[in-house]
Amino acid sequence: MFYLVCFDIVDDSSRQKVAKALKGYGTRVQKSVFECPELTEKQFLKLKEKMEGLIDSGEDSVRYYRLCGQCLPQCELSGFGERPQKRNYKVL
Repeated sequence: MFYLVCFDIVDDSSRQKVAKALKGYGTRVQKSVFECPELTEKQFLKLKEKMEGLIDSGEDSVRYYRLCGQCLPQCELSGFGERPQKRNYKVL
């Protein structure tokens, strides 16, 4: 499954840790948005657990959007950047 992960983190240090952790799962496409293709349910749950350990649940938020393979080609883009693609990443 393809996941779009967006975050709003108050603390700079926590934000950097979240971004670093997400780099092991996908590609940063905006400052607080990552595309994470081809995650299994087990990998997604591991990612979510990791995020919950890095954020302050009273101030921060992380959102996870599942996109099916049929949805990806329908992605529209304004400005620079690449359309989402299925890629294989090694999850750490």
